[in-house]
Amino acid sequence: MAYWQRTIACGALREEHVGQEVVLNGWVHRVRTFGDLVFIDLRDRTGLVQVVVDRSDVPHLIETANALRTEYVLSLRGLVRLRKPGTENPKLATGNVEIAAQQIEILNTAKTLPFPLNDEDQMRTVDETLRVKHRYLDLRRPKMMRILELRHRVVKLIRDLLDAEGFLEIETPILTKSTPEGARDYLVPYRLQPGLFYALPQSPQQYKQLLMVAGCERYFQIARCFRDEAQRADRQPEFTQLDVEMSFVTQEDVLQIIEKVMTAVVQQLSEKRLLSTPFPRLTYDEALRLYGTDKPDLRFGLTLCDLTALAQETEFGVFRAAIEAGGQVKAVRYPQGAQLSRKEQEALGELVKEFGAKGLATIAVLEPTPQGVKSNIAKFFSADQMQRLLQLCEAEAGDLLCIVADANPKIVAESLSRLRLEIGKRCGLRNPDVLAFCFVTDFPLVQWNAEEQRWEAEHHPFTMPYEEHLPYFDTDPARIRAQCYDLVCNGQESASGSIRIHRADIQQKVFDLLGIGRERQQERFGHLLEAFSYGAPPHGGFAAGIDRLIMNLLDEPNIREVIAFPKMGLGYDPMMEAPSEVEEAQLIELGLRIIPRKS
Repeated sequence: MAYWQRTIACGALREEHVGQEVVLNGWVHRVRTFGDLVFIDLRDRTGLVQVVVDRSDVPHLIETANALRTEYVLSLRGLVRLRKPGTENPKLATGNVEIAAQQIEILNTAKTLPFPLNDEDQMRTVDETLRVKHRYLDLRRPKMMRILELRHRVVKLIRDLLDAEGFLEIETPILTKSTPEGARDYLVPYRLQPGLFYALPQSPQQYKQLLMVAGCERYFQIARCFRDEAQRADRQPEFTQLDVEMSFVTQEDVLQIIEKVMTAVVQQLSEKRLLSTPFPRLTYDEALRLYGTDKPDLRFGLTLCDLTALAQETEFGVFRAAIEAGGQVKAVRYPQGAQLSRKEQEALGELVKEFGAKGLATIAVLEPTPQGVKSNIAKFFSADQMQRLLQLCEAEAGDLLCIVADANPKIVAESLSRLRLEIGKRCGLRNPDVLAFCFVTDFPLVQWNAEEQRWEAEHHPFTMPYEEHLPYFDTDPARIRAQCYDLVCNGQESASGSIRIHRADIQQKVFDLLGIGRERQQERFGHLLEAFSYGAPPHGGFAAGIDRLIMNLLDEPNIREVIAFPKMGLGYDPMMEAPSEVEEAQLIELGLRIIPRKS
């Protein structure tokens, strides 16, 4: 079908185009018919503009215009003119002009849509599965198109920045070898030899290290990654990350590149404000001590207060028992929380129980004096002890002190960390217009899995320990700190990286500690160990989630909103109806058969 080629985009029309004849192509966003007068909002990806069909000007078009419906595809020719005074639309960039239609061609009709594209308020009530099933329609919405455009601009800016810093963009394979890296692999059967499998990469981790061995020195990639793990609001089975690796660098060199990229993206492409630059630095131990998490939200204070030493002096048996069992007693301050009702305080107790705490002790501070508090546990404290507690917590009149005691310090940290975020939310302290980036460094190399009685990598098995900590491999692995780091934004991990192991002997020691035998090391990682034996340079890098970055820039609560074609729960794609069964012939060709799962 022949049609007129557009001369300008719908969203580009302005007052300087008045008097010009233009050709527009797009979709009918909305149509309002008044018999002899029809108003059409025509939309393309750049925006929309009002088109007017007036019988007195173009009598031959009025029948066509009255037959139009939403989402019909049009090509039209018309004259740009100013809107009549008082009819301008300040909400639109094109709101001062309109098109007086001269010719209209219907390129395609559209049946009734499963949901309205021209009513954002109504879209909020549409089931998300329905939206994803018809994602090609959902993406027509101006809001969704703006998300795609921002994503494009973020990636382009990153590419330009890294190019200027001397990085090479290099693609790495999608079909690769299955290696243990933390999550389950997605496997791809090898048709030519049944029983062999490729794996989809959880990340390009080993490839980027091999590129450093190859002498590329500065590499980056906008990489697709695949992990078969439980989904949540900020996680998808396939996602995109900025992957970066550098040779002959220190941790400081890498952190400066991360900060330069993130600062440029926010300052050039977002209306949000950075809380502080340079980004604050916290060690892993500091983050846990102050915030109870290695992903702290620094938009507000309310750091945790360690009451363990003081609580040990008191007569309160619950606190003393937790401490004697190797635990902690900590508190977080709830500004003006003293006015909460008993029921509201009990709800806070139920919140901490969700994260393992046995309960929540509270002290309502009417005045910051021993006599000015109200609490069931106050009787277990002397006046001096209560005064010290109030000073430690920096309590002010009207505050509620929320205290958790447990034999397991991790439970204390997790429950109070979650409670701190809830308090920040209730008190309006988590400003959505602010992005609070920080670096968390010096993570433990390994953590103990008590259930399986073995050591596990805190980040991944390729992270370089501090050289002075190497003796701890044989004496106290829990003390080993690694040269690894996370970039955290508003309480969410935004990027992660490390200085890598570049010596085969140290890599083998890490594999040994993780319980990976020498034979299995050769089977799974022999290529990497051999590469290190040919002169691998010191190197390090990071990976930053593109999807999560866009989420933070737009305040989207779910990662699916910023991905063109996302998966729903359990990794299901309702649009393509995937995963799906395949024909028996395909299974036979691959040497596979389906074994029914026992219920």
